[in-house]
Amino acid sequence: MFYYTIKKNITIINMKKKIKPKKAPNFKIPSTDGKIFELNKIKNKYTVIYFYPKDDTPGCTIETNDFNSLLQKFKKLDCLVIGVSKDSIDSHQKFKKKYNVKFDLLADEKKDAIKGYKTWGKKKFMGREFMGLIRSTFVIKDQKIIKEWRSVKVKDHALEVLDFIKNH
Repeated sequence: MFYYTIKKNITIINMKKKIKPKKAPNFKIPSTDGKIFELNKIKNKYTVIYFYPKDDTPGCTIETNDFNSLLQKFKKLDCLVIGVSKDSIDSHQKFKKKYNVKFDLLADEKKDAIKGYKTWGKKKFMGREFMGLIRSTFVIKDQKIIKEWRSVKVKDHALEVLDFIKNH
């Protein structure tokens, strides 16, 4: 399948291969709803899991607010939205309250899901290398990953995820 993008009189050809869905790693981690979230028990048609580095930081706040503002549109598609970081439940609760987040956040302090989805790795910031959570999003259907985004840029990302689900 070919996609053409025209930018300033330059045509760029981007070949996108259809990727075979792979099994979504199951995990059990604490949720802001006071329960243990287990992926394999989710019955929605779609699940969006977005991994973000830290509560209440600029990029993470934008991303969470964008998913939050589109939440009703995701729900109309029978899609559950979940945010995951290694922050504590207490940190998540404060973050949710401050920004009126209407979906659950998962506290992966032991990095079980983070490692299962391979979102922990080397990062660079201001010339410094360190290990950290790499902003990533996964769309899951029937316990299989049908789409993933790595090293996400937050601007319009939630809308891009919603558009993918609408057109899938």
